[in-house]
Amino acid sequence: MSSPLERIAGPCFDGTSGNDERREWRSDWENSEEERKTRMGSLKKKAIKASSKFRHSLKKKKKSNKKGRRHGEEGGASYSNAAVIEDVWRADELKLVESFRQILAADDLLPAKLDDRHTLLRFLKARKFDVEKAKQMWSNMIEWRKEFGTDTIIEDFEYNELDQVLEYYPQGYHGVDKDGRPIYIERLGKVEPSKLMEVTSLERYVRYHVMEFEKTLKIKFPACSVAAKRRIQSSTAILDVQGVGLKNLTKPARELIMQLQKIDGDNYPETLERMFVINAGPGFKLLWNTVKSFLDPDTVSKIHVLGYKYQSKLLEIVDPSQLPDFLGGTCTCADEGGCLRSGKGPWKDPDTLKVFIFYDLTKNMYLICFICVIDVIPCLSPRWL
Repeated sequence: MSSPLERIAGPCFDGTSGNDERREWRSDWENSEEERKTRMGSLKKKAIKASSKFRHSLKKKKKSNKKGRRHGEEGGASYSNAAVIEDVWRADELKLVESFRQILAADDLLPAKLDDRHTLLRFLKARKFDVEKAKQMWSNMIEWRKEFGTDTIIEDFEYNELDQVLEYYPQGYHGVDKDGRPIYIERLGKVEPSKLMEVTSLERYVRYHVMEFEKTLKIKFPACSVAAKRRIQSSTAILDVQGVGLKNLTKPARELIMQLQKIDGDNYPETLERMFVINAGPGFKLLWNTVKSFLDPDTVSKIHVLGYKYQSKLLEIVDPSQLPDFLGGTCTCADEGGCLRSGKGPWKDPDTLKVFIFYDLTKNMYLICFICVIDVIPCLSPRWL
């Protein structure tokens, strides 16, 4: 679950690899507090120097581009519009995360792809900062990723039946809210479980769901962060339950819901900012009042169950241009088969994508090239996909 905003690729632009800084960062837990402070001071100076070099390289690239010589003509992407994202941490949370990180590293539970402070913080929050419970949750997640093949699912899995699936299960990401978070929409009342299972299988849909979650973490959140010029690491969800009844709650549907909820809760905690359940009739509201008593209070606080007059509430959170017309917005995505098929968002903007990924011909791999300015600890290592 790599997080590009955690790393700075500055040292790589002048031909160096950044490996020394990476080793330096990962061995922090072995050093005394005094040595650690000394190192952080050194890293901060390096971050400032690297940032200066990076900006200078961008100016050179822009001049070069004007002459028709764009970086990446042989397969690379230009990073002339790269962004600097501030990543501000609370001192108490940073201390807890660093302690948790040391514990995981000592037990060989910190794979490079998951060595990310924001990911660590999410697991701590999910277990109310109980380190032992968070460690067990983390360990289970590591094992699940190995068994499920999650690390390579984006490359390995093809979901060719998606167009048919969307006919019977209308859902997808569309636009961003006013804070810059991606918006996920489901029209549950239009789900046809029996027809859905004719065009896909439970197992394949679950794999598709995991693949999309990985894309959200690796592509959508970073792209939204570039567009919003702030760290984005959670989403807004809108569930339209108009017409939901017993016909929608078949055994396969219940099994699918239970599997997805378990996977999300166990392996992708704290990625939901808020959820709006709209077109909720009296029956659904009665059911919700019963169900919420079994849920964690923090989870309940994120879920807002609205009736049929929901538009004004949604428009407080989402600009009309980012909201589909069937939810009270002005967007139709008519040229792209409708809003839930368009995938509208910063992650589809080529200029935004160039900001945080370019292709390195010498190493034949993609390098995430954010400069991350952190108030306490700057990270200087590149993150490879």
